[in-house]
Amino acid sequence: MTRSTEAGTVVAVCRNQQPGLPKPVVDEIMLQANWGVEGDYHAGKLVRHRYLARKYPNRPNKRQVLLVDVQSYTDIAEVDIQLGPGAMGENITVQGLAVMQLPLGTHVSVGEALLEITEVRTPCKQLNGMHEQLLQAVTTKEQGKKCFKAGMMARILRGGRVRAGDQICIQPDTALTQPQLFP
Repeated sequence: MTRSTEAGTVVAVCRNQQPGLPKPVVDEIMLQANWGVEGDYHAGKLVRHRYLARKYPNRPNKRQVLLVDVQSYTDIAEVDIQLGPGAMGENITVQGLAVMQLPLGTHVSVGEALLEITEVRTPCKQLNGMHEQLLQAVTTKEQGKKCFKAGMMARILRGGRVRAGDQICIQPDTALTQPQLFP
């Protein structure tokens, strides 16, 4: 399921009251169950992603937290894109846990909180505001289908405080399906 362990470490936490990138790194974030990150634009009962909110205004928010593995930043550095935590709009940057390999439905504890992985993040052209080739760098093709490697979305099952240095762990027996790496 993961590269080497079923646990990792939080490298950074980020939030932004405004839409857009980057999300600034902060000392800690407070996660609210079934709501999102306190003080973050994407928190709310209904989906807050601007495109999805226009298309499906009554859709429940299952995109409350974005997790990105530092491996994503390492991978894009190989194509000369030098960015760091928050640049892809994530709330939690982790190391040591292969975020993109987490099956949908997996529960992970992070700091005081408990999350459920809900979907692969489908990135948009807004990433190119950070670097003109970023969207291309996190989009690949596998078996003729687009595959995105820009983080996993989660909903908050149990709220709590999360800080850099906190552990993130897969909760046993919660993986329901394999990740779907394309829309």
